[in-house]
Amino acid sequence: APLVAAAGVRGGKISGRGLGFTGGTLDKLESIPGFRVDLSPSEFLSQLGSIGIVVSGQSADLAPADGKLYALRDVTATIDSLPLIASSIMSKKIAAGSNGIVLDVKVGRGAFMETEAEALDLASLMVDIGQGLGRRVHAVISDMSQPLGRAIGNALELREALDTLRGEGPADLAWHCLVVARQMLILSGKVRDKEEATDILERQLDEGAALEKFREWTKAQGGDTEYVDDPDRLPSARFVREVPSPRGGYVAALDAREVGLTSMLLGGGRARKGDTVDHAVGVVVHAKIGDRIEKGQPLFAIHANDEAKLSGARQRLLAAYMWSEEPVESPPLIHK
Repeated sequence: APLVAAAGVRGGKISGRGLGFTGGTLDKLESIPGFRVDLSPSEFLSQLGSIGIVVSGQSADLAPADGKLYALRDVTATIDSLPLIASSIMSKKIAAGSNGIVLDVKVGRGAFMETEAEALDLASLMVDIGQGLGRRVHAVISDMSQPLGRAIGNALELREALDTLRGEGPADLAWHCLVVARQMLILSGKVRDKEEATDILERQLDEGAALEKFREWTKAQGGDTEYVDDPDRLPSARFVREVPSPRGGYVAALDAREVGLTSMLLGGGRARKGDTVDHAVGVVVHAKIGDRIEKGQPLFAIHANDEAKLSGARQRLLAAYMWSEEPVESPPLIHK
């Protein structure tokens, strides 16, 4: 979002909170003290006009029905209902007033759509909904068979996003963001092709304009910008445990859903509606699919505020890895 706004394309988004094993954008942003995610429609539009970027949650006036349905999906076993997923996502896009919409549709064990065919069905449904209402809509099918980047958990992911804006983040996360941002620039009509979009976006990163836009965005929504300038101030866990690899070999699989559930059980998500979220906890993975690792090398780190939960997380994460003696090709970041 700050990358695209820095490039001169206004972007407004109504986001949600963590649901099941998935993380919530609003929960992550609230790792910054004071960050408001309950903007009124007038505040939403005013900020979009003044700085070109805004992310907020549903309110009594912004997609109110979706807010109620969203909260009910956890407790009615309808999280993976295709019509409810499509209507929830598109209702927020339409309510935000976007005339151009780029959808990042995840596929794999860490997504609601586990197969490419399912992801294409969802993407096609959402594109049809948007186009039927006169919107310009593109969809990207992106991989979530393993975690994107290396951090899983609210403050950990926020720190990773800030690292990426400083040019120090994981290569897969940086590339993914460029691909989606590129589609947004193309859809806006600002650029002719992918090459021109890539040049503009990379310049925003290299010159620090995207990071400055993140700082401006944080200030506009009431957040303390000192946490942007010094991510070490973000919430941190009492216990950080590096776990060594129990064997050598190539990582053949890393179950993203198990990693997400582990973060949730550590306190980083909600097992039930109304659960409080611990912004500090989560997981940082050091080895991903295709990586070669020796026995005893750090495999992942657990950030926890409860030693009993830490022990359970260790066993669950070790079981999320599968191994091969032969080289393994990493999955594509972008499927279609």
